[in-house]
Amino acid sequence: MKPNLIDAVALATSHRDRDELDRAVAHMLFEHVQPNCVKVYRVLGEEGRQRVQLRVLIDQAGIRDGDAPSDPALLPLINEKPHWHECALMSDAVHYLPEGSETERFDSVFPLLGNRGLIGLIEVEFSGQRAAIRPHDANLVHGVLRILRNHLSALDYGERDTLTGLLNRRTFETTFSKRRNAIATARPSDGSTKGTWLGVIDIDRFKTINDTFGHLFGDEVLLLVARLMFDTFRSTELIYRFGGEEFVVVVDGAEEDGAVIAFERFRLAVAAYRFPQVGQVTVSIGFTRVRPDDIPASTVGRADSALYYAKEHGRNASHCQDALVREGKLTAKAAEAAELELF
Repeated sequence: MKPNLIDAVALATSHRDRDELDRAVAHMLFEHVQPNCVKVYRVLGEEGRQRVQLRVLIDQAGIRDGDAPSDPALLPLINEKPHWHECALMSDAVHYLPEGSETERFDSVFPLLGNRGLIGLIEVEFSGQRAAIRPHDANLVHGVLRILRNHLSALDYGERDTLTGLLNRRTFETTFSKRRNAIATARPSDGSTKGTWLGVIDIDRFKTINDTFGHLFGDEVLLLVARLMFDTFRSTELIYRFGGEEFVVVVDGAEEDGAVIAFERFRLAVAAYRFPQVGQVTVSIGFTRVRPDDIPASTVGRADSALYYAKEHGRNASHCQDALVREGKLTAKAAEAAELELF
C-alpha cells in the first residue's frame, strides 16, 4: 500500500543526513509519481564549472546509490547535457525527449534549489504506456521540492559557517567518516596510488591583521580567502572553516604530487592577491594522506604537525607530512603532540 503523501514528506524531512534524505526523496517520488525511474543528482561547485554527481537511482529493481568516480574531475559538467544546462539556467523544470528514444515520450528534470542556488537535479523517466509526467504529478514534484528547499535551508544554517558560508567544524566528523569509509572499501583495479588528502590551512599573523586594521578588515580577509578557495580548489573538494583563521580542505582522487600542486597553487594564489587596505596576506599549509583506519583527530594531527613545521620555518609555505617523515624532518611523535593540542 502506497503511504500517505503527507506522511511520506514528513518522513523524508526527518532526515538530517544528506544521503538518507536523497534516498527518502527518490523513494517518495517513485511511489507517488510512478515513473519508470527516479534519479537524484547533486550539483557540485560554483556556477560556470558545476559538475553533476548521481547520488541515488530507484526503479523496479530497487533503490541503489550512484557510483562515484575515484577522480571527481571525471564527473560530467552540467552543460554536457542540454536538459541539465537548461534546467540550471532557468531554475525550472525541463521536459525533454531522451537521446535515442524511438517513441514520442518525454522525461523531466527538476531543479533542487538551496540557499546557494542550484544544489541538485531530480530526473523522472518514463517508459511503456506513460509518455510523460502528468500535470498534477509535476505540481506534486514542485511542491515537494519547495518543502525540501526549506528543510535544506535549515540544515545549512546548522552546517555552515555564518561568515564565509563554508562547512563548519561540527559537520567535519560526519563527512570525514564517509570519506574514510569510501577509502576503506575502494579497490583500485589499475594499481593507482591516488588517494584522499587532508590539509590544514592557517592565515599567517592574522592576529596582527586584526590588531592593526580592525576586525572588520579581518573578516574581509577571511571572506576573500574563502573565495580564493572556491576559485582555486576543484568544485568537488570539501572546504571547512575550523574556527578563527584556520581552514581544512579535503582533496580527493590525487597522487601525492597532485596534492602538492593543489595546496601550493592555493598558497601562491593567496600570496599574489592584494587584499584591500591590508595588502599582502600569506598562509601556511600542512597536509597528509587520509588512511583507511584514521579517525578525524589522527589525520588532522598529522596535517597540523606539518603546518607547525611550515610556521617554524618561515611561514608562507605548504608541506606534506608524509614527505617530511620520509625525509626525517618530522617524527610520528610530532603528529601525536599536534593531535593532543587540537583535540
